[in-house]
Amino acid sequence: MVSSPPPSSSATLCAPVSTYRVGRVTEILQPGEHLAGQSAHYLPAEPQNVLWGRLPCRRDTPVLRVSPGESVTVDTLSHEGLLEDQGRDPLRYFAGLGVDPEHVLSDAITLAASDAPRDARTDGPHVNTGPIHVAGAQPGDLLKVTIGSLQRRVPYGIISNRHGKGALPEFPRREHDVSIFAGVDEGRGTIAPFAGAERSITFELNPFFGTIGVAVDDDARPHSVPPGTHGGNIDIRMLTEGASLYLPVQVPGALVFLGDPHFAQGDGEVALTAMEASLRGTVQFDVIAREDALRQFGEQVGPIAETTEYLIPTGMNEDLDLAVESCVRNAVALLQARWGLDPEHAYAYLSAATDFHISQVVDIVKGVHAAVRKSDFRSLAS
Repeated sequence: MVSSPPPSSSATLCAPVSTYRVGRVTEILQPGEHLAGQSAHYLPAEPQNVLWGRLPCRRDTPVLRVSPGESVTVDTLSHEGLLEDQGRDPLRYFAGLGVDPEHVLSDAITLAASDAPRDARTDGPHVNTGPIHVAGAQPGDLLKVTIGSLQRRVPYGIISNRHGKGALPEFPRREHDVSIFAGVDEGRGTIAPFAGAERSITFELNPFFGTIGVAVDDDARPHSVPPGTHGGNIDIRMLTEGASLYLPVQVPGALVFLGDPHFAQGDGEVALTAMEASLRGTVQFDVIAREDALRQFGEQVGPIAETTEYLIPTGMNEDLDLAVESCVRNAVALLQARWGLDPEHAYAYLSAATDFHISQVVDIVKGVHAAVRKSDFRSLAS
């Protein structure tokens, strides 16, 4: 346990504790509870089932094995309230924000108190559940991760700006790092307009996992912060219920993981974090053989997402200009493979009709994703 000032000190800015309320949320999704109607597989976020601050590599042992087409209900934990600069004691931390002890997740308390391997000096903050072995997945294939249901495990979260890591290097304006308490009331997020005020600002909630990825083909576990071809901390807010993410498999079985749960995020995630809060998700895993993957998506360098309306190629680089360039190249490859466009017409279409969004600018490797509207090509055979 790391000694730290109580969360009511100047290290945290929040609304008065009297403003905390559960709203319409009637259940706290503690581990193993309220699982009726969920999938056959359930993976709790116990210390032996998570990686904290690092991502899996080829040497890691899976915590669960599934077959293609099977679904898993996965508990994930937000890192907020667990970190050393917050006291590594979520019960005490959230109590300082007025949260009832019964509304603090027991698996968060257990993880924070455990000797889970994490070096606060060198490792990332994110808690990821997994890895999960998917039978038959081989390097060169794509692993398809389809998001079924997403349930809020608690009715509150934290938005943090730490260590000058946001888009504005001069922030935070004060000498300490800033964590803003955010609640859920009548299905909307709520924050205060300034320290000490009631939470009167409301915003739409669209839960998603900030990190979804597969193990890297290396003996060393990668840092949890920068995303890459393995996926990881991609922070694409379009990956809500019903969306799918396709990940290039790097090791046999894929060894997929999920974490960094969000209740809401704006494109860019400019202050460093969005509304970070724990989720329970039911996800399905399928394997797309390399030949089919090339036919459907072309040669993709990194993950590609899909919703009912859009195909979403991605681009990543520490240089935002190069991330955009990578995303455009991947989008051109997609249009050529899926609908038979030549490069010139694909490039022209993207310029006229496709929005390129900044996924995030705060994770060392910056992310860009394009929203290619599938209905624009309904007259062409796919």
